[in-house]
Amino acid sequence: MAGAPEPHPRYLCLPPPYTSPQPTGWGWQAGDWLKERRAVQKFPMTAVGLAKLEDELRTLKSEERPAVIRAIAEARAHGDLSENAEYHAARERQSFIEGRIGELEGIIPSVEVIDVSKLSGNQVKFGAYVTVIDEETEEEKTYRIVGQHEADMKVNSISISSPLARTLIGKKVGDSVEVPAPGGARAYEIAAVRYN
Repeated sequence: MAGAPEPHPRYLCLPPPYTSPQPTGWGWQAGDWLKERRAVQKFPMTAVGLAKLEDELRTLKSEERPAVIRAIAEARAHGDLSENAEYHAARERQSFIEGRIGELEGIIPSVEVIDVSKLSGNQVKFGAYVTVIDEETEEEKTYRIVGQHEADMKVNSISISSPLARTLIGKKVGDSVEVPAPGGARAYEIAAVRYN
């Protein structure tokens, strides 16, 4: 293509047509376009789920981080770091804490809180408690459809992006659904839908 300049090697990590913001001094980073793209993506979440994530972040920053810094200082005082298991364990814990803080700081601004208290009806939507009956075993289970960052199978909260939730969304009480599973498709009947 005559007249079109070749992209600078710094822009080769960008998708064509290389239309990124031009660097304005040393403040611009090649990964800025990715941060902007991620910031646009919103994650649906309940108010309770957001409160739990904010509480976890607060705990990590105000309690866990200072505790691990003290543990590293104590272990460092014991001398030889190459054979100091306490030091290595504390550094590993610090790495986990800092990683989780970074992860939470990326998730929380991207949350879109859905007020499920305003939802009602017998159609399955985000935030619903859905009681399903396995058509093969007649086993009854109740699941709550929540955001991907608040899903927890211990309390039967399933992610909206899970195969079961994707299949249930939009269906009504009395509908039968077939869900793909590793051991073969499973059929369920929706017995109840509630939002409180």
